[in-house]
Amino acid sequence: MRKGRPLAPLSLPVEDRAQLVSWSKRPKTAQALAMRSRIILLAGDGLSNTVIASQLHTMQHTVSKWRRRYLESGLDGLLDEPRPGTSHKLSDRDVERVLTLTLESTPADATHWSTRSLAKRVGLSRNSIHRIWQAFSLAPHRCETFKLSKDPLFIDKVRDIVGLYLAPPERALVLCVDEKSQIQALDRSAPLLPMRPGQIERRTHDYARHGTTSLFAALETKTGALIGQTKRRHRSVEFRSFLDTIEKNVPPELDIHLILDNYGTHKTQLIRDWLAKRPRFHLHFTPTSASWLNLRADRLAISGTQIVGQWLGHLRRCSRTIAKTNLTPICTLGHSYLEPA
Repeated sequence: MRKGRPLAPLSLPVEDRAQLVSWSKRPKTAQALAMRSRIILLAGDGLSNTVIASQLHTMQHTVSKWRRRYLESGLDGLLDEPRPGTSHKLSDRDVERVLTLTLESTPADATHWSTRSLAKRVGLSRNSIHRIWQAFSLAPHRCETFKLSKDPLFIDKVRDIVGLYLAPPERALVLCVDEKSQIQALDRSAPLLPMRPGQIERRTHDYARHGTTSLFAALETKTGALIGQTKRRHRSVEFRSFLDTIEKNVPPELDIHLILDNYGTHKTQLIRDWLAKRPRFHLHFTPTSASWLNLRADRLAISGTQIVGQWLGHLRRCSRTIAKTNLTPICTLGHSYLEPA
C-alpha cells in the first residue's frame, strides 16, 4: 500500500515532452534545468517521488517541488524565477540625463560632481553613476593643464632643436642644460630602515634642514652622460661658473651646442661677454613656454623623484662638510668630488 499523500496525475503533452527531452540532454550548460526536466519526464512515466529521487540521486522534497511547479505553471515553472532586489538596468533616458548633467553643469556648492552628489540629484545609486562614468571615460574630479606658446619663431626654434637631436653637427657635442633651484638638503633624524622582502623602505617623518642648494646639470644627448654642479644660489654668476665646468670637461677640439630655456640668468651681459670670448659655444633657446623641448627638463619632470633623490643623498653626505667648510660638491660625468666655492 502506498504511504503519504496521493500524487496528482501528471500527463505530458507531446510538445512538452520533446522540449523536456531537449533540456535533459544538455551535457554542460544549464544543468539545473536538465535535472528538473529529468524529474518531470520520470514523473510523466508514473514513477513516485521516492523512486525518482533514488534514481536521480537527489532529495525527495526536490522532486516534489518541481512536480508541483510543473503542474501549476507548465514549462515556465521549471525556469528560474526573478531574483529579489532592484533591477540593475538603466534606461537610455537615465544615462542621457547623467551625461548631460556631468558635462554641462556643476553643483551649486562644489566645483564638480561626485558620484554621491549626482546620484542624489538624479535619484540613482552612486554605483550606477560610477558605471556610467566608467563606460564613457568621464572623470570630473581630474583636471589637466596645457600651455600654448606664443613665440613668433616657434616653428624655427623647434626645427633647430629637433635637428640637433636627430642630426647633430660633426665634431660637436650637444648638451641640454637646465637648473633646479631651491633643493632642500634634508637629513633625517634617524638612519633609514632599508627595504626588504615584504617591507618598503621606512624613514622618520622629522628631519634637520641644512639649507637649500641649486642644481645645474647638462645632459649629453647622444650618450646620456651628465655634467652636474650644485651652487648655493641661482644667479648669472653661478651659471657662468657652470659654463666653466662644461668647458673643462669637453675636449677643446669639439664645438659645444647648448640647448637652454629662456631663464633670465642665461641672457645677462656677464654671460654674453663670456660667450663672446669662446666662439665654440653655440646657444639654442627653446621657444617661450616650451621648455619641454629640453631633454634635461623632461628628465627632471619624468624621473624627478629618483634624480633629485640621488642628488639629495649626495647632499646629505656632504651637508656637514659644506656647513663647516667653504666647499661646493661637484658631480662631473658620474664622479663626485669637492672644490672651493
